[in-house]
Amino acid sequence: MDHTKQEGEYGYELFPHRNMGKNKQGSIAEGQFTFNHKCQIMLQFAMETSYMDLNLTSLSSQHSKLFKDRHFSCEDCDGTVSGGFDASSSQIVLCQNNIRQQSHMNRVVTHELVHAFDHCRADVDWFNNLRHLACSEIRAANLSGDCSFSTEAARFNFGLKQHHQDCVRGRAIRSILAVRKIGQEEAEKIVNEVFNTCFNDHAPFGRIPHSKKDANFAYRDYENRDRYYSNL
Repeated sequence: MDHTKQEGEYGYELFPHRNMGKNKQGSIAEGQFTFNHKCQIMLQFAMETSYMDLNLTSLSSQHSKLFKDRHFSCEDCDGTVSGGFDASSSQIVLCQNNIRQQSHMNRVVTHELVHAFDHCRADVDWFNNLRHLACSEIRAANLSGDCSFSTEAARFNFGLKQHHQDCVRGRAIRSILAVRKIGQEEAEKIVNEVFNTCFNDHAPFGRIPHSKKDANFAYRDYENRDRYYSNL
């Protein structure tokens, strides 16, 4: 794929390290508490959550195993993004200069792992099919906690009926606008075309994990999924 085209059309300008060949994690000087060091520590904590357990187990079921040093990279990014999934390298970018809290890191990692799951289970054409991109963005916003009640309350965003759906729709649209050179109207049209199907696709969680408790139940159900059939 033409590198110049990637930079200009696919949002790579938001991740400058992607353009400088610095997608490999460098060494960290002992005792130096930098953005990168903090990012690595928060990533380690994120990897110990039920969300991560379920994502990693489900990826293994798709014959895709993740390795922390290979598939995650803490980097400085544009100030408007917190993370990204680089389909060309199958690598998750964590924006070390923009992720400041553990709860934020947990959401970003889960969000990007939904993209990784989609990348492994389906023939996703990330660069040429905007409906494929929209579907994965809808799923990631829906399943990562981006639109949970507590997260929205922290943003002072409150709503009643359909608020969760409206949040997911809005975040999916903004994500597409950030990485593709299209207008607001076209982004809204594409998201609306696939919204119902993709919003109701809860794989691998089997439900919308609104809380850690939901994530624990989802992981338990996923682990026990074959027992019901073996007893028939």
